Order: sequence, then C-alpha cells, then structure tokens
Amino acid sequence: MLEEIIERYSDEEFLTADGFDSAIIGVDEKSMRLVYSKKKILEILVAEHEMDELEAIEYYDFNIVGAYMGEKTPIYMETEFE
Repeated sequence: MLEEIIERYSDEEFLTADGFDSAIIGVDEKSMRLVYSKKKILEILVAEHEMDELEAIEYYDFNIVGAYMGEKTPIYMETEFE
C-alpha cells in the first residue's frame, strides 16, 4: 500500500512508522498523512516482536501513538470495537 500511495502522491513526503508498512490502510487526503490500523500494528508486535497482547498494547500506546514527529505524524486508527 505504501508504494501505491507514494506513486499516487509523488509530490508529497510522508512520515512512516518504521517496521509497520503492512499496517498502512490509507492516506488522509486533507493533511496528507499516512493512516495506520491499530489492530494490524498490534498483530505485528505480537507476531514479529514476540510480545504478548498486553505488552503490545503498552508499547503501542507509549512508543507509537505517543510519538510526535511533527505535522506529518501518521494517524493511528482504531477500527475494532467490542
């Protein structure tokens, strides 16, 4: 998806969350920021970083959502509600 977004919006620069390209679900065309799926990021943390679910949530909250990288900071979207 990232390659398609970069190709389509070739004049834009995007900030990415390292190691989570497969969690990209789109781009916010108003702010031109990448949009990531929280669910997919948590799945990556559990599968590839050998974290349990609670560790993945804590890591996500503190190190990913809590990281501000400027005006192009990616958007993290919750798509699963119980």
